[in-house]
Amino acid sequence: HPNLDQILTKQRLSAEVRSLVRLHSQGFPAPYLFDYDHKEAWVLISRIEGEPLYEKLKRDSLKLKTLEDLGRLIRKLHELGISHGDLTTHNVISGENSELSLIDFGLSRQSPELEHLGLDLQVLSECLSASHSSIGDGMKSVLLGYLDNESSDDGPESAKLVVERFQKISNRVRYHG
Repeated sequence: HPNLDQILTKQRLSAEVRSLVRLHSQGFPAPYLFDYDHKEAWVLISRIEGEPLYEKLKRDSLKLKTLEDLGRLIRKLHELGISHGDLTTHNVISGENSELSLIDFGLSRQSPELEHLGLDLQVLSECLSASHSSIGDGMKSVLLGYLDNESSDDGPESAKLVVERFQKISNRVRYHG
């Protein structure tokens, strides 16, 4: 329905704008917001040079290291108080020197609950299982990076809580799946 589509588009645009502004202020690797129009529902952002992680993982020989790096990046995102909402390998860009950036924050949340942080990891886990099943320890590598003590000054405790929530969500999905 056109009215529902318009409402959802504006909500997602607002979420993306808020997240991009916050991420840019913290130096997080994401597109830069140049301009937007809430009434007309458009956004102008910078282009991130590189290729989707989806493509890179199809041919990369350093898959597990790349996924550990992704885990570190996700933790930084979460420590900035943002959940992505659609964390797939299509929404990660691998750029020059294999630096990773996140894109598409239309489903993001600021000040998310622990459940949303765990859901980010669950969505990525499902993506890795479906699209990159040849990477046997893919999610394990993401979690190693996420739990890396050197990732942040925030300490490992909050990261452990997110991983525990992810595991609970994962068990629920398996049980109900």
